[in-house]
Amino acid sequence: MTQPPPIGRADDDMPSIDIPGLGLLAHAIAAAERGWHVFPLRPGDKRPAGHPERDCPRTGRCQGGHRTPEQRATIDPDLLVAAWTHAPYNIGIATGPSGLLVVDLDTVKANDENGTPDGVTSFEALCERAGQAVPLTHRVRSARGGMHLYFTQPPGAQLRNSAKKLGPHIDTRGWGGYVVAPGSFTENGAYEILDSRPPAPLPDWLHQALTTPSEPARTPAPVVILGGGSRAAEVALEREIAAVAATHEGGRNAQLLASVRAVGRFVAWGDIPRHVAEEAFQAAGESTGLSASECRATIRSALDWSIRTARPRPAAA
Repeated sequence: MTQPPPIGRADDDMPSIDIPGLGLLAHAIAAAERGWHVFPLRPGDKRPAGHPERDCPRTGRCQGGHRTPEQRATIDPDLLVAAWTHAPYNIGIATGPSGLLVVDLDTVKANDENGTPDGVTSFEALCERAGQAVPLTHRVRSARGGMHLYFTQPPGAQLRNSAKKLGPHIDTRGWGGYVVAPGSFTENGAYEILDSRPPAPLPDWLHQALTTPSEPARTPAPVVILGGGSRAAEVALEREIAAVAATHEGGRNAQLLASVRAVGRFVAWGDIPRHVAEEAFQAAGESTGLSASECRATIRSALDWSIRTARPRPAAA
């Protein structure tokens, strides 16, 4: 009869079991235990594993028709074990079936204009404008340094995805979408839990912001600067307001950012009250079709930058 190895001695002859996705399996099961429906993403990637609809063999789970990742997402532990012991898949959470609305606060991209606010800054500005504190809820750090805020969907609601409706670099994921779960990793880094508390209910004011139709475009009103404003400041503000209002889709936010920064030095010098510049640029930005929240975040970021970096007023000759 084979004797077990003595206690305290390493059994170098025992074969090890290599399960490549074991660590990720634990994260997938942890998500499923929260009631979140998960599915495999490609190892080290954010794209769903498996075949696209155009290559569907119409066999197995797709025998009755192609099944999307959202339809394949599950909380069944047996299916999770079968998948993640097969390969070290990253983990996707299907937000709709999970009853979640995730606010995705993205980082600034390399091709963004200097001074463009990132998602966190935009969201903080949105909360400030709404007179609300930044909600405390389940938070996840994304691989690139962004942030995912998890909320539960309101009863009876089926909120879908949105892009920039709440502001620059703010997207949301609901029905028809998914987020990469903690424990996953890409070449840019890992997805990590920052706050493990349960997701809070989506605040009413955020729900309203996501479901209220965009306001109609506003026509910029004539700019009136009261009290000591220089003629140069008035001309600069009028010129930049006109430049914003004349911009077409594709360059609207960039022009708004550049124009606000061009006028910002006059705000820093006290030639233009900040609220006057904000209101004028707000109307000009919305007149081009930009959302109110996107305008507010861009204007705030640009003015903050201008005031912080403005050089002293040139001395009179």
